[in-house]
Amino acid sequence: MNKSILVLGTIASLLLGGTAFAQDSLVFAVVPKAMNNPFFDLARDGCEARAKELGNVTCTYIGPVEHEAATQAQIIEDLITQGVDGLAISVSDIAAATTVINRAVEAGIPVITFDSDAPDSQRSAYVGTDNKQFGTALGELLLQVKPDGGTYGMISGGAAAPNLALRVDGVREALAGSAWTEVPGSPTFSNDDIALAVQQMGDLKTANPDIDAIVPVGGWPMFAPDGWKNFVDGFKADVDSKALALVVADTLPQQLQLLSEGYAHGLVGQRPYEMGQVAMDTLLALTKGETVEDIIYTGVDVVTAENVADFLK
Repeated sequence: MNKSILVLGTIASLLLGGTAFAQDSLVFAVVPKAMNNPFFDLARDGCEARAKELGNVTCTYIGPVEHEAATQAQIIEDLITQGVDGLAISVSDIAAATTVINRAVEAGIPVITFDSDAPDSQRSAYVGTDNKQFGTALGELLLQVKPDGGTYGMISGGAAAPNLALRVDGVREALAGSAWTEVPGSPTFSNDDIALAVQQMGDLKTANPDIDAIVPVGGWPMFAPDGWKNFVDGFKADVDSKALALVVADTLPQQLQLLSEGYAHGLVGQRPYEMGQVAMDTLLALTKGETVEDIIYTGVDVVTAENVADFLK
């Protein structure tokens, strides 16, 4: 069955048959880039927990199964038709998302973005990470781990994802003027595909046998712990000596565990749970006619072997 049809059918079931859409309840839809990305599970958990605390709000979490910008746009169109009370969207593609965001606003539905922005759309606010600063933090952490420099490559997700482009720029700016140089063909684009991201780790090492660092600007390859371990185990002596430095975005529990076991040198984390919470508060304020900040940053965390135990708690 076509995945778009399956997802949209699920939406119709939720909207038409679920108890969540009681007349005295506000329904806020959270639309991630992909539902098979565990990063967004935490945003879902945050929005659902906050909605429960608010009492009169329901968080409906629905998006493409995989990273597909066209499917995301179709899902948002359907949510507009169904008349949800607010939308929080992690933008896969700026052009596609801007069109549907503007349509939702014209239909009277408050819209915010989270995680990934469409700044020229009519959305009311962006909730999430300062992605340029996030990329800068990744680059600075690499400088801390391996100050003598060398060659590095990056792994990104969707080529049209605005938040990831900002992270790549941030890494490059942090390393500009240092002894680090980027290998040809970097970044590779995994399209948020976890298995492909793991494969691209190996591809970068094969194409550049003497590469000194790999910096995924999203946590995708570490979201498959066994695959990540298999890659690192092939070069464990180099990783242990920091001949091959591994500095990775995000701090999901499985990543923290891998770091604690010596399978990476450092992580720069976002706060997706807080994104989900703040998204609910912001949409509620907008439905009340209140003014909200245009940009609401949720902060980052830098984690190394020295403080990973605190984060694992």
